[in-house]
Amino acid sequence: MASLNCGVLNCAYNKDEYCCKGDIMVGGRHAVQESDTCCDSFIEAKEDRFTSALEHPSKFISIDCEAVKCVYNSNYKCVAEHVDIKGFGAGNSKETLCATFKEK
Repeated sequence: MASLNCGVLNCAYNKDEYCCKGDIMVGGRHAVQESDTCCDSFIEAKEDRFTSALEHPSKFISIDCEAVKCVYNSNYKCVAEHVDIKGFGAGNSKETLCATFKEK
């Protein structure tokens, strides 16, 4: 599991820059740079959204990853010690990215 810092403050799973989902999926099957990746698990927070799951943020999280050209991808799992997800003001998952991505 990686230590995850999430800078996507308007994600429904974000609490104090940690993730409450339990696991996430990083997309970007053909990624060659971080801007080609995204957090496929992103859901924009809405005031009327059910949010009880947001009570248990975790610093360490399991990350599935489609970015097979990343040095941290091992059999579709992220093996980085620390991962940064970015996307200030994202409206959908394509406006997020994995800032830890590094091409092989």
